[in-house]
Amino acid sequence: MSEAATRPAAPTAGESELLMSLDPLLREWLPRQRWFAGKGRPVTGFTLDSVTELLPDAALLHLLVRAHQPPADEEGPGDRYQLLIGTAEAAAPHLAPAVIGHITHGPLAGRTAYEALLDPRHSAVLLERLRIPGALGALRFHRGPHGEVPRDLAPRPLTAEQSNSSVVYGDTLIAKLFRRVVPGLNPDLELPLALAREGCDRVPAPVAWFETAGTQHTEPSTLGVVQPFLKGAADGWDLALKHVTNQQDFTAQARELGRATAEVHTALARALPTVTYTRAHIDQLAESMTRRLEATAQQVPALLPYVDSLRTAFEALAQLGAEGRTWQAQRVHGDLHLGQCLREPSGTWKLIDFEGEPSRPLAERRLPHPVHRDIAGMLRSFDYASPQGDWSLSCRASYCAGYADVTGTDPRTAPVLLRAYETDKAIYETLYEARHRPDWLEVPLTALKRLASF
Repeated sequence: MSEAATRPAAPTAGESELLMSLDPLLREWLPRQRWFAGKGRPVTGFTLDSVTELLPDAALLHLLVRAHQPPADEEGPGDRYQLLIGTAEAAAPHLAPAVIGHITHGPLAGRTAYEALLDPRHSAVLLERLRIPGALGALRFHRGPHGEVPRDLAPRPLTAEQSNSSVVYGDTLIAKLFRRVVPGLNPDLELPLALAREGCDRVPAPVAWFETAGTQHTEPSTLGVVQPFLKGAADGWDLALKHVTNQQDFTAQARELGRATAEVHTALARALPTVTYTRAHIDQLAESMTRRLEATAQQVPALLPYVDSLRTAFEALAQLGAEGRTWQAQRVHGDLHLGQCLREPSGTWKLIDFEGEPSRPLAERRLPHPVHRDIAGMLRSFDYASPQGDWSLSCRASYCAGYADVTGTDPRTAPVLLRAYETDKAIYETLYEARHRPDWLEVPLTALKRLASF
């Protein structure tokens, strides 16, 4: 699709004036948000894709804006962000952390703008709107066949997320808003809907969602999804760390988690098309992994001593493809780790957050892969919880055994494919830690030293 086809219609005079009111505030506020993708480059301006009044007199605005950040804009029209902005003559004291700034000119001059999701009144308006299917301005609201959206649920924003924003409603529902918005169906809606159709209860079924209206040239864009909130469920990462700290065995939980993963994979294979990875697919996969290795080594010099040895992981994969080895590929979670798993008080594991790695293009995140991609991600997560000693090794073995309990096939019977995916994941982690958490860099580097010795 050409840039001209994706470029929105020119804003009206009123929309341009509204954006002019907010522009100087957003230039300062937007780059400070955890979900802003363009950190390190100045914002030089905005383009308004759409504005929808959720409350009259601009008290609550839904905006889709493109942030322009040269030189990256030479390759496209800029990243598009979803904003919910409240305006008032003065923000209430409890909203001080939400304030974006005081508007000094334009049609909103004299008002204070603030992040509306942190205002319980405005979060309640959003849920009420999600109760009612239909259109409002540039937005389209939908209800699924699974569950209800009750009235008058008290909202509570979550603060731990990085790439999205979520609000819990009355310990009954959770709404996730995708902050960086791209055209197309988000996997975090697509895959749970498909799993719900298959009757797979390992993933909370979407209750409601909303999206942009599509045009002749553009697909609708998923903006947010509402699912049941798993009250009392323990985060898998926190649970694992607690077991490591207390020197407690985690193998039973890991085996159950392997079973849960396998159930999700088998349901996805029934629900959505699968393909066979032949030599051409395998060559392409090995080449992309090799490129990522070499590019990362240029940015993280500590990786350089292992490049030649790690490259053999991908060469071995390509060799199997050349010998005629094939694998089934299907839709997978795409970013599976302990933090994407919740254990209910009953002991049942649920999988969440099917968005994939948000930094990667949506089309790439929707590609089929062998299930070993997800399995490798979980194996890496056990290593993160306990980089040293036998704890991780025993959990890895139990997880794979649990997977085999359901599918009849142990993932470890494809060691070349599993090593390639695990190596690629550790390379991705190496770059992430070098950029964001250098104190953690030794964790993936330790794994890569091990993988290089195969």
